[in-house]
Amino acid sequence: MDPTTALLAASAAHAGFSVVVTVVVYPALADVARGSPRQWAARHDAHSRRIGAVVAPLYLLVAAACVWTLATGPQGWAWVALTGNALAALVTAVRAAPTHGRLGREGPDPGLVRSLLLADRVRTLGAVVALVGSALAV
Repeated sequence: MDPTTALLAASAAHAGFSVVVTVVVYPALADVARGSPRQWAARHDAHSRRIGAVVAPLYLLVAAACVWTLATGPQGWAWVALTGNALAALVTAVRAAPTHGRLGREGPDPGLVRSLLLADRVRTLGAVVALVGSALAV
C-alpha cells in the first residue's frame, strides 16, 4: 500500500465515523441533555468511555496516514486531504474535547451542548473534505 491509498482508507473511515456521530450519536446525547438532567452524568460518562474505544485507534490511524503522506512529499489533492484531517483534529483538540470535559463537570448546559454540536459539524466537514481530497489524490 502506498501513502496516498493509506490516507484514503484512513480518511474514509474517519469521515464515515464522523457522519454517524453527527447524524446519530450527538443528537441522541443532546436529547438526553434536554430530557433528564439526572440521567446526564451517567449517560455522558458512558458515551465518553464507549466512544473513546473507537476514537483513539481511529485518530492514531489517521495521524499515521497523514505523517506517512507528509514524509513522502504530498502533492495536489493530498494537501486538501491533509488540511481536512488537520481541521478535524484541531477542532477536536481545541473545542470538542474541552467542551466534553466541561459537560462532564458542569452538566447539560444548553450553550455547551450547542457548542459541542457546532464543533462536531465543523469536525465532520473537515473529515469529509479529507475524504474527497484523498479520493482525488489517488
